[in-house]
Amino acid sequence: MIPDLSDYKWIVPDIVWEIDEYIDFEKIKKALPNSEDLAKLTPDFDKIVESLSLLKDFFTTGSPGETAFRATDHGSESDKHYKKVSDKEKIDQLQEELLHTQLKYQRILERLEKENKELRKLVLQKDDKGIHHRKLKKSLIDMYSEVLDVLSDYDASYNTQDHLPRVVVVGDQSAGKTSVLEMIAQARIFPRGSGEMMTRSPVKVTLSEGPHHVALFKDSSREFDLTKEEDLAALRHEIELRMRKNVKEGCTVSPETISLNVKGPGLQRMVLVDLPGVINTVTSGMAPDTKETIFSISKAYMQNPNAIILCIQDGSVDAERSIVTDLVSQMDPHGRRTIFVLTKVDLAEKNVASPSRIQQIIEGKLFPMKALGYFAVVTGKGNSSESIEAIKEYEEEFFQNSKLLKTSMLKAHQVTTRNLSLAVSDCFWKMVRESVEQQADSFKATRFNLETEWKNNYPRLRELDRNELFEKAKNEILDEVISLSQVTPKHWEEILQQSLWERVSTHVIENIYLPAAQTMNSGTFNTTVDIKLKQWTDKQLPNKAVEVAWETLQEEFSRFMTEPKGKEHDDIFDKLKEAVKEESIKRHKWNDFAEDSLRVIQHNALEDRSISDKQQWDAAIYFMEEALQARLKDTENAIENMIGPDWKKRWLYWKNRTQEQCVHNETKNELEKMLKCNEEHPAYLASDEITTVRKNLESRGVEVDPSLIKDTWHQVYRRHFLKTALNHCNLCRRGFYYYQRHFVDSELECNDVVLFWRIQRMLAITANTLRQQLTNTEVRRLEKNVKEVLEDFAEDSEKKVKLLTGKRVQLAEDLKKVREIQEKLDAFIEALHQEK
Repeated sequence: MIPDLSDYKWIVPDIVWEIDEYIDFEKIKKALPNSEDLAKLTPDFDKIVESLSLLKDFFTTGSPGETAFRATDHGSESDKHYKKVSDKEKIDQLQEELLHTQLKYQRILERLEKENKELRKLVLQKDDKGIHHRKLKKSLIDMYSEVLDVLSDYDASYNTQDHLPRVVVVGDQSAGKTSVLEMIAQARIFPRGSGEMMTRSPVKVTLSEGPHHVALFKDSSREFDLTKEEDLAALRHEIELRMRKNVKEGCTVSPETISLNVKGPGLQRMVLVDLPGVINTVTSGMAPDTKETIFSISKAYMQNPNAIILCIQDGSVDAERSIVTDLVSQMDPHGRRTIFVLTKVDLAEKNVASPSRIQQIIEGKLFPMKALGYFAVVTGKGNSSESIEAIKEYEEEFFQNSKLLKTSMLKAHQVTTRNLSLAVSDCFWKMVRESVEQQADSFKATRFNLETEWKNNYPRLRELDRNELFEKAKNEILDEVISLSQVTPKHWEEILQQSLWERVSTHVIENIYLPAAQTMNSGTFNTTVDIKLKQWTDKQLPNKAVEVAWETLQEEFSRFMTEPKGKEHDDIFDKLKEAVKEESIKRHKWNDFAEDSLRVIQHNALEDRSISDKQQWDAAIYFMEEALQARLKDTENAIENMIGPDWKKRWLYWKNRTQEQCVHNETKNELEKMLKCNEEHPAYLASDEITTVRKNLESRGVEVDPSLIKDTWHQVYRRHFLKTALNHCNLCRRGFYYYQRHFVDSELECNDVVLFWRIQRMLAITANTLRQQLTNTEVRRLEKNVKEVLEDFAEDSEKKVKLLTGKRVQLAEDLKKVREIQEKLDAFIEALHQEK
């Protein structure tokens, strides 16, 4: 009856089996009674019955003759009746003796396994401390679990499906799936809720042997000590948080898998996937498609031809109400990879009137489902605070006294979660050995196809996957940001000055220069200019300058980020660079104190009216001429749009004026006649002048209203004024001598040139100040933002998938993944052969 433990040598290092030298198992085996000895120990029921009969006759009241008569008359009938009763009792006693013998040797086996477990634990602890470190290798089940983790992220775009075995745990909601898994893992690791759906996404649990009973997630280094209640509570909370995080808004369940490793002494090596419980109806609080989503997730795992389906059925409810059995029958109609487990057998035996009904359930006779094996388990009394050890004791005690075993409805190997765990583990490894090499060959063929496709499409490019491409793009972006700090000060000041003037030129011409230039004398001109410049500096100018500087920095940054780099430019990075640029700019905040210091500098620059030399004077005149000519050109375009094409365009391009344009043209001609008569006419028309123009036009058959006359006059007078101002610029070229004498005894006054010199100097000083702030502060802060954005993007896999896309990226990703899968499969197969 002692098991042959040689098949289990793979569980621990070879050092354990050296114990054979000190413990003589053959001697122990011989010391235990054999079947013949057991037969001798069994009492002789015939002799016992005979003795009891004699005693009965001896103590019976009445005369000896009467006794003898009674025995003579009724002896034959009473012997037959007693023999019938004694045979029945004998059979019952023999069955009970056999059951006790089975349980006795079961306990002996468990005791030996427990001792073996303790020995293995000691050896593993020694190995864990490095005593036998040279002999230790990565666990076989851990290697297999890594293969499954890599496969879970693999997109089967090349007809290479993931057909590696897993133990898929399915069942109706609240059927006891979680309890069965916890008994197999020997720890309360899953979150619980009374009637509430707790398993909201698949949980892949890799069970392996180790010196300490711990659990850890695939993507975390934290170990949860499963012997401590606080660690168990933290683990359950973490699993619940991960499930809720996986579930998207508006959904109840998620197909995303949580990977958990559980190690401990004596654990059976296997990979189980706990799926959300199958439901019949959608209750309040659930998404409408919850039922269909759970079915699709379950089918996705069960349709794997090598998946072992662990079908959990609640024994305390009617089996006919089960939904999951129909689903399992569809996925595995012949039952070649299904193991059926009936839970809550204690409740079933208590509540079901006919115990034979349990036998019908566990043999699958009440529903059309076939299975490799049938098991019955008890997973506690329904109290979530029960310990695993307490549940195991309760389960053993129940089956010792259960009618199911006494009446041979169930065999001893079909009960308890321990036997279930052993059977599932054996089935799992049998399936792994039969399928893993075929799966490895499929991935070798896929790898060859992918490598051929890459050579034909991208012969001169290295096979960089998404993460490698991101690192390359990251280095390029950081180099471009460094190039931003190498822009020359002259270039910064030129583009800042030009951009700032483009932003403020309209305000300077329209709101400062034109109103002041239409005054009668130089005193009024300077007073108007000083007031308007002060108001402008206090309210608008610093803010405009900072806006221009920030926009300039953005433009230069964008130019370095997006401009092609010649033949070596790789457009695969364009989307990523654009996203990094936008996010970095969004995070960048300009220094709030810049405006206050800039206001003081600009105010001081605009107050200075002293032009030191002729060169500065000529520069101011040139600046003024450029500004006025730009305005004159805009005015000419406005008048042309107002009056339509002239006679040359009408002849050459066959264009005609509209009726409105004809009216504007007649009005313009009339206003020009009036302006020729008085070239020093003020900027606004008097009411009588408007009436005169209107009547003159009406006399020629042109109907106009006063607003049209005013609009036309604005453009006509503006053109006249700008032409006059440009002529004045030419006169002021020789006015520097008079300026030095403050225009004393001179009819020439060039206050407008002084105004433009003040504006020009303010622009130069502002550009210089902004350039210093850019190069000393803002460029560095922007570079810091870029680094932070790149770090955030590096941790966001969804962002990388979105920004680095295309056939080339996907092909490199698939190639890398297939190579990784093949390498891990080859290493696993080699270790599997070595274990054999």
